Amino acid sequence: MKQTKITKSAKGEDCAIRIPNVCNRNNETTIFAHLSGVRFGHGMAHKVDNIFGAYSCSKCHDLIDGRTNSKEFTKDEIRLMHMDGVIETQMRLIEKGLIKI
Repeated sequence: MKQTKITKSAKGEDCAIRIPNVCNRNNETTIFAHLSGVRFGHGMAHKVDNIFGAYSCSKCHDLIDGRTNSKEFTKDEIRLMHMDGVIETQMRLIEKGLIKI
């Protein structure tokens, strides 16, 4: 997928998801983690729009994308933490002028 100003803006940012006992709090690993699901426009080889993503450290991203598992949190709890991160990221993107209202 082509990098955009929004996805590139994740570099060096603090994780906005911060899953307890998972987040590595290492802003050198931060990427842009998109929501998944058909309702957000996610499909085969198609990510959702960049408005629906969060700044995420590598550990939180691995859990969100299912590359690692959690015995501590349900999928719904992880999805809610991701959604909270999306909202926080949107606020930061507005502050940076990358989203205009």
